[in-house]
Amino acid sequence: MVLTGPRQVGKTTLGLEVAKTVEASYLDLESEADRAKLAEPELYFADHADELLILDEIQRLPGLFEVLRGVIDRGRREGRGNKRFLLLGSASLELLAQSGESLAGRIAFVELAPLDLTEVGAASLDRLWVRGGFPESYLASQNEASLRWRRDFIRTYLERDIPQLGPRIPAETLRRLWTMLAHSQGGLLNAANLAAVSASAGPRWATTST
Repeated sequence: MVLTGPRQVGKTTLGLEVAKTVEASYLDLESEADRAKLAEPELYFADHADELLILDEIQRLPGLFEVLRGVIDRGRREGRGNKRFLLLGSASLELLAQSGESLAGRIAFVELAPLDLTEVGAASLDRLWVRGGFPESYLASQNEASLRWRRDFIRTYLERDIPQLGPRIPAETLRRLWTMLAHSQGGLLNAANLAAVSASAGPRWATTST
C-alpha cells in the first residue's frame, strides 16, 4: 500500500502507529543512514521477509520501485501474501508515475487528507476554519503559534514542493494567486483576471475581484 498526502499531514505518525500493532521495521529514506541499509535492497528485504516494512519518503528512491516489483512477485509465488510493504510519500508526479508503472496491479493508493469537520466535531468548526486541518497547526497551543506554522508551511510548499510537481512559477507569483483566491470567495470566478493580475507586480485585483 502507498499512503500519500501533503507534507505534515500525519503520514509518518500513522505509519509508526501501525508499526506498534505488528512486527515491523521502519526506514526513513530522508535519513542517509536508513538509505544506506538499502544499498542492496533485495538482501535487506529478504532478511525482513516476515515483517511489515514501512518505507517513509519513498519518492527519495524512485529506483526502488523496480526492485519492489520483483520482491512482491516472488513473495506471491512463495505464498507470502500482499501485505508486506507500507510506502509513505508526499504526493508527486514522480511518485505516482514510478509506482504506477512499476507496481501496477500490485499496490493500492490511500490519500491521507488534513483533519476535517467529521473528525474534529461541529463544536470545533471555528478553530478548524481559522487554523486549517494540518495537525500541528490545528493543535497548536496558541493562535500565534498556529499562524507561524502556517506561514512556514506555505513558504516551504511554494518554494520547494510545487516546483517538484513540475511547474516553474516564481514563488511570489503563486503567493499572490493564492491570496487572491482566498479573498475572492463568494464572488464570480474570472480566471483571466486572476491570471493577469497574479503575473503583475501589484495587488490591483482588489478592485475587480469578481
